[in-house]
Amino acid sequence: MGISVIWSVIAILVRWIFSKRRGAISYDSSDQTALYIRMLGACVIFKQLFSRDVRVRSQVGFEPERRGSHPYLGVDFRTLHSRAESAGSIPARRIRRLFSFQRHLLSSRFLRGAPHLNPLHILDEDYCGQAKCMLEKVGSWNFDIFLFDRLTNGNSLVTLTLYLLSHYGLIELFQLDMVKVHRFLVLVQEDYHNHNPYHNSVHAADVTQAMHCYLKEPKLAKSLTSCDILLGLLAAVTHDLDHPGVNQPFLIKTNHYLAALYRNTSVLENHHWRSAVGLLRETELFSHLPAEDSLNMERQLGSLILATDISRQNEYLSKFRTHLDQEDLCLGNASHRHFVLQMALKCADICNPCRPWELSKQWSEKVTEEFFHQGDIEKKHKLEVSPLCDSETNSIADVQIGFMTYVVEPLFAEWARFSDTRLSQTMLGHLCLNKASWNAMQPEASGSSEELESEQEASSRALPQGSPQS
Repeated sequence: MGISVIWSVIAILVRWIFSKRRGAISYDSSDQTALYIRMLGACVIFKQLFSRDVRVRSQVGFEPERRGSHPYLGVDFRTLHSRAESAGSIPARRIRRLFSFQRHLLSSRFLRGAPHLNPLHILDEDYCGQAKCMLEKVGSWNFDIFLFDRLTNGNSLVTLTLYLLSHYGLIELFQLDMVKVHRFLVLVQEDYHNHNPYHNSVHAADVTQAMHCYLKEPKLAKSLTSCDILLGLLAAVTHDLDHPGVNQPFLIKTNHYLAALYRNTSVLENHHWRSAVGLLRETELFSHLPAEDSLNMERQLGSLILATDISRQNEYLSKFRTHLDQEDLCLGNASHRHFVLQMALKCADICNPCRPWELSKQWSEKVTEEFFHQGDIEKKHKLEVSPLCDSETNSIADVQIGFMTYVVEPLFAEWARFSDTRLSQTMLGHLCLNKASWNAMQPEASGSSEELESEQEASSRALPQGSPQS
């Protein structure tokens, strides 16, 4: 009888996994294609339950999950950037994070049901003194997200976002259930691939902190509604959700199912949006709102995240420039406010070159590492190496100078026209100094300066859609 009960429980668990969730993705059950995709990825959960490395499972007869259908390439994106570890070992960082989440659930006075007067009580017992001090300066452009992530045991995204939601009074205003909020943020943080050098939860936290800085700018602060602010923060938090650590061309040429699902169009951005919607519905974060309002928020969230598609950079920049030239941006207009939010998120997403050198340099090294790792995989499997991903023909300085010149500078110059504040001038100043620092690191060019500029411009135009800078 005991064995039959166990098998019944297992059967129920399997049905729940296949019906509820695939990693970060959750789709309507009426979408048969999406349902099939969700079933393909369900083994990710089994992998987490059994805590087995892919190599170990292969040795004992289990086929590792196949995320692509390329005849010569099966890539497990959950371990794509992970370093080799001994069989059965669990990374110390993972253990620290699990303990931190457990402490958050057990020690919070709010979750224990104790009476409270201030919504920030949920944060009181989960921050050490240094992290609290840092949050007092969360609006500073010099905010060190790497240090903050260490002080919060790898929980920078959860901690920062909870604080900002309370700071803006959004929890009370939208009558959000704090248990659902916390669960949503924990799932979001866990669905970022933290083995990725660049596209991980720390990057999401950094973009969210930058978004907060922009939301405080005078033009936005006096015009944005509470709904605008909530959408802006949620878009920043989820804008790269479940990013695989490779770009769109890689997914297309390996016949990855996501490329087919989204018909090779804004593949990663569509995936990030749908993944975010899946978690919103799974946690029922907005279930207390009218259905029409909830669906409208999901659509607007998608519009913001899709704006981060780097291949559409010129489209958005031209529209922004036209508005500024004609001086017809009216922030009393909901559509204009939404467009400004799109531009703010685009700036936040690629603001690394505008940070102080100590922070900017770390981000540059991480994004280039992710580029080059993809290039190494492409070489290994005899695929065409994507632009900027070949470590033999590119350097960190090459990649950054081209990116700053042809992508970052034009965007932030227009943002400074829109919001001519001390922050905008600070960002442009750091951008100029950082570019000069990378220029100083470049080896002597063998060709003329004109040839070098031509190569950088070509590299910038070939910047892969959904690249580690997007």
